Amino acid sequence: MGPLHTYSAELTWTGAGSRGTATYTSYSRDHEVRIGSKPPLLGSSDPSFRGDPDRFSPEELLVAALSQCHMLWFLHVAATAGVTVLGYEDSAKGTMRVEAAGHGQFTDVVLRPRVTVAHGALGPEGEPLTDVDLAHLHHKAHEHCFIARSVNFPVRHEPSPVRVAQGLAS
Repeated sequence: MGPLHTYSAELTWTGAGSRGTATYTSYSRDHEVRIGSKPPLLGSSDPSFRGDPDRFSPEELLVAALSQCHMLWFLHVAATAGVTVLGYEDSAKGTMRVEAAGHGQFTDVVLRPRVTVAHGALGPEGEPLTDVDLAHLHHKAHEHCFIARSVNFPVRHEPSPVRVAQGLAS
């Protein structure tokens, strides 16, 4: 067994107002998440569940965490493979189903990464990097992403074709 890592977060509900949870509509879902000395992350529930649309919901943060984890592993495997990545963007989307009784769960998350590599970037065969090579790097990143490995729903990848920066050699 490898080393264990622990992560801590402090959560404070700030939405009690003067009535607390006297009724379902009497309180705000606002809260703050604090992690170490970092600035507080302002959270709420999804607006569909009486939350503040200007704050982050747990559902949004889960999708963002999957996107971040994949990107960080992708950059790692690309660097290890000798591929110079100059840009990375993602438009991640998660789908959650809510049952009639109010129970819900994510059904899937789709990551749509757009990667820009240096001009002259080569794949494993010494040829210009292809979409297949890029897909292989995404697959390796997915295999290593701690968060994707921890959820019980599919995390799919729909990468854009490889983009090559003009004039910047790797």
